[in-house]
Amino acid sequence: MALTNFLTPFLCLGVARAFTRALIQSLSIVVISLASSSAGYGQVSPTGNGSNSGRDLPIPTAEVRAANGSGAPENWIAAYVDPVQGLSSIELARRALSSNTQLAAARLEIYRASARLRQAGLRPNPTLDFLQLNGVIGTQGERGTTVGFTLPLELFGQRARRIELARAELEASVAEVADRERRLTAEARAAYVEALVALRDLDVTQKLYSLDTETARIVEIRVKEGDASPLDLNLLLAESERLSARRALIEGRLEAAAIKLKQIAGMPPDEMLRLREALDAPLLPAPSVSLDAAIEIALRTRPDLRLARLTEEVALAGYRLAKAEAAPQVSAIVTYTDVLGTFDVTPIGVLSDRDKLIGYGFSITLPILNRNQGAKEAARQAITQAQRRREFTESLVRAEVAAAYRRYEAAQASIQTYERGVIERSEKNVQTMRAAYQAGAFRVTELLVEQRRLVDSQRELIEALAERYRALSDLRAAMGIID
Repeated sequence: MALTNFLTPFLCLGVARAFTRALIQSLSIVVISLASSSAGYGQVSPTGNGSNSGRDLPIPTAEVRAANGSGAPENWIAAYVDPVQGLSSIELARRALSSNTQLAAARLEIYRASARLRQAGLRPNPTLDFLQLNGVIGTQGERGTTVGFTLPLELFGQRARRIELARAELEASVAEVADRERRLTAEARAAYVEALVALRDLDVTQKLYSLDTETARIVEIRVKEGDASPLDLNLLLAESERLSARRALIEGRLEAAAIKLKQIAGMPPDEMLRLREALDAPLLPAPSVSLDAAIEIALRTRPDLRLARLTEEVALAGYRLAKAEAAPQVSAIVTYTDVLGTFDVTPIGVLSDRDKLIGYGFSITLPILNRNQGAKEAARQAITQAQRRREFTESLVRAEVAAAYRRYEAAQASIQTYERGVIERSEKNVQTMRAAYQAGAFRVTELLVEQRRLVDSQRELIEALAERYRALSDLRAAMGIID
């Protein structure tokens, strides 16, 4: 009885402490839940442009505090992002068109084709012949000199056909360079979006890493006080290290994307590269026409389709030239002959006689054996080949425009689904469970499972945003639009 009286105050004190702790935990959960219903998890005010109709997700902020105190993550983002003076994808593509050395080399083909056109218009050179005659046996005193002039005459349209072929080849060279510019622009935008994806992924990963590290510090204090299990701390630390490893991979991807961007744009390796756009706020305008109108524009403006049509014209011009070259070759000939003759046996002695003669005529080849049969057959096959390639290119253009258009619509619908609450709800769930775990209402494994769901949702959102950007870029390239 005395022992019971002695222990009763301590038992009452323990029950009071437990009741107080439970009451505080419950109130914390209620307060955090109310707070999370009005504020998103790690979001900032959304911004957008005309292409997203005001429904863009918030741009990830670059002001992320490094949990390890090194400041490296925000330095990474600040080194590649400048919303004011950075380069947009349109500006970067323009710089690539003006500075890319491979494109500059391709443009020289236009000058080569111009030189071939000039050469095709030149007429064939005349021929000067010189012949000296000397007497040998019995005519030692006789000698003669002949000078001949031969001028080839292109009477069957050979020169006109050469010019026609060279002009068609020049136009085809211009179209080929234009198609190279289109593909280079698309390549620059693709590298640009890869850099934006890496930046977005790096920002999200760093935010989660910072939160996990902060939670681990709180749990470490609770472990020391005996309110949490050391296993919880180890699980959180393992998750933090996993995010740290992922962050290192993303940083490598970002560096690689920046190197590729500089190479495409013709920038020196040591030049600073900063990006202006955000993945969820592209400056590329959304399609303003229907799918049928987009296909019609592409069939009218795509340089590779124009190249295919011009290649067909080149083949037709080549066939006409082969037919013209099968015609007889006619040359005009003019000769002058000076002949000195001597007569030894005459009643009055040795006599000499000088004759000056002018001759003229024509030289005509006879197309009996070689009528250019092989060249004409090869030209006919080239026409058929060019027609097949043009038909394929037309179908390819239609398919590329339709595919890019549908991809954009699907990505836009996916983003709108995420905007309507997938990410926001997942962030609120993680925020609530984190606060509840700190209050002791959940196990750390439940928090980590929900957090990984959030990470998966964030990655899926990044994938959808990247797909929308790629689809916009591919659609403009498929329509033949070069900024």
